[in-house]
Amino acid sequence: MSQTPRAPRSTQILGIDPWVRHVLRCPVTGADLVDGTGPDGQPELVSTSEVNKLAYPVRDGVPILLESEARRLDA
Repeated sequence: MSQTPRAPRSTQILGIDPWVRHVLRCPVTGADLVDGTGPDGQPELVSTSEVNKLAYPVRDGVPILLESEARRLDA
């Protein structure tokens, strides 16, 4: 028997499947989120919004998309 091929895993920092990354948005602005690294070296998701730029922490591989947990990025 041959094994059923699995969908390729994301090559992004967080290892989130591409279809999930496609639907994740900043809960404050609705902007796309991209991989980033916080000042402490931990992974985070960064909003691409031009107006209200926020970075959301990722803990144990889970994005914490709460405004109260977001870090503001100064321009």
